[in-house]
Amino acid sequence: MKNIVWTRIDDRLIHGQVMTQWIQNASASEVVIVDDGVAKDPFIQMIMKSSVPATINLQVFNTSDAIDYLKGDDNGKRIFILVKTPGVLVELVNNGVKIESINVGGIGAKAGRTSLYKNISASPQEKKDLRTLIDKGIKVFFRVVQSDSEEDVAKYV
Repeated sequence: MKNIVWTRIDDRLIHGQVMTQWIQNASASEVVIVDDGVAKDPFIQMIMKSSVPATINLQVFNTSDAIDYLKGDDNGKRIFILVKTPGVLVELVNNGVKIESINVGGIGAKAGRTSLYKNISASPQEKKDLRTLIDKGIKVFFRVVQSDSEEDVAKYV
């Protein structure tokens, strides 16, 4: 099993805050994006790779390939998982990927979502997915920026 040091839900995936604060905070050496759409889009992958410091390895997988990769032998890297929605993490966990905690950092407003906490919104299915993760014994918390305190998601779903 890979050494997963941080798992974050952030629908923006790679952006300045993730690059300058979260990866350093976790002392991560590899970012693993799990997103079926991004995995099919070489142009978006190229843009993301150009946004990541040269010292950080970036991997982009669809959900199925991510399960295989994350369950593989430890490669000595400190893995930072990034996903857009909690449903992806439910799929990973249901298929044997061990995740101890999940930072919910950014899920934007759009049709079918209602406000959940600060600027974080969720659809009924996303709320159900968060509850599923909590019920599996995983610590799930809101923390939008590094200077924020952790807020237990269980109070909101």
